[in-house]
Amino acid sequence: MKIPARILIPVVFALLCTALLLAFLWWQLTAASHMALRRVVEPGAESVSLTASGNMTTQLAPADSRDLSLLHLREGDLYAVRGEWAEAAASYEQAVALDGGLPALRKLALAELQRRDMGGLQETIRQLKAAGARPEDIALIENIVLLRTGELSTARKRLEGATDSPQKHYALALLSIIEGNHAIAQQELATVTTGWEPALRSNARTLLGAYEEFALFPQSSDLHLITLLSRALAQVQECELALPLLAQVTKEKEDYRDAWIVQGYCELVTERPQQALVSLERAYNLNPEKPEIQYFLARAHAALGQHENAITFLEYALQNGFTPKSEIRRLIASEALKNGDAAAALGQYKALVEEPDAGIEAFDGAVSTALALKRNDEAIALALLGTQRLPQIARSFDILGWAYAEAGKKEEARTALTKALEIDPYLLSAKERMEKIK
Repeated sequence: MKIPARILIPVVFALLCTALLLAFLWWQLTAASHMALRRVVEPGAESVSLTASGNMTTQLAPADSRDLSLLHLREGDLYAVRGEWAEAAASYEQAVALDGGLPALRKLALAELQRRDMGGLQETIRQLKAAGARPEDIALIENIVLLRTGELSTARKRLEGATDSPQKHYALALLSIIEGNHAIAQQELATVTTGWEPALRSNARTLLGAYEEFALFPQSSDLHLITLLSRALAQVQECELALPLLAQVTKEKEDYRDAWIVQGYCELVTERPQQALVSLERAYNLNPEKPEIQYFLARAHAALGQHENAITFLEYALQNGFTPKSEIRRLIASEALKNGDAAAALGQYKALVEEPDAGIEAFDGAVSTALALKRNDEAIALALLGTQRLPQIARSFDILGWAYAEAGKKEEARTALTKALEIDPYLLSAKERMEKIK
């Protein structure tokens, strides 16, 4: 069934803005407090410990809807967690335009770094300077650009003449990792862990963790260390530095499955979907039953607009025990909608809202899709379930009001929207819907 644009557009947008923190990033975000570690590869000296989000119920704290810059910042953070940097950059740009200040500019610079948008980055650096950003922060961004572009001697000269700071030692550590000076890298990282910059302390601990894990396997090869460091670099959002290291590993050892996975992931989040597909297919050929590989393959196909292939691999991952299931169902629903199959999407949404970690976006998608299929009673039932499960969230009553309004039940819609505005008097969507039914 062809979905009307007025339904499809908000549904797709809601899917993209989901508040569920995704399990998609194996090696990213281990420093965050809501992450849980688990082993997902077979034990052995050449295996790599992968990381997934073990707490899919984690959501950002509700923000005052008057503060649009903060809302866009948080939206951007959700995209960034998933490695969807184009969308993250767009959200951060909106936050900047709404006077988000230094926090928004710093995050926009990170997104532009991830996307290799050097033109945009230079403009953001100019704005950071004008807004009073610390010189150390500016210098770190500029030095990372030099490292990514291979200008190592220039970076070293700048760093050797720089004032002592955690940013200086962090950049020196990255330089040492690239050059293979691992003793120096560990010294610099240890210095960062005692510094005053919390984000860099966390990143330094993640990178040191790779060395500590390698030390547990004294018989393992240097390729194992490089793969562990590459994984750690991906975790701290330095995939551009990890990719050249991984190329060394996969060239020398073509059957190193974990290296292919990390490489595919890094290619995926740096917007190289075709290369990611090739790398992940190599990993898949080495272990076709592993659900995590199937999941990443699905993401690569999705990035290339190959929705049916994406759905196929997502279904494989679901059958093979990928957790959390809610992440797989969310993506299957998203891909089904993009493929024009609203009925299949609704089936996934109905299963998704039954998951204990279902968030407001799951109910939003379920109700939107049911309305697109003209199943108004089903939409109302799903929306009511949302208000029962999420009674403190204004949007749950906003969605219920929408479902009632679409079914022509104006009084019930007015009651639900009134409740939404009692919880959040500034919720724009509820205000607009209330105006329409007057």
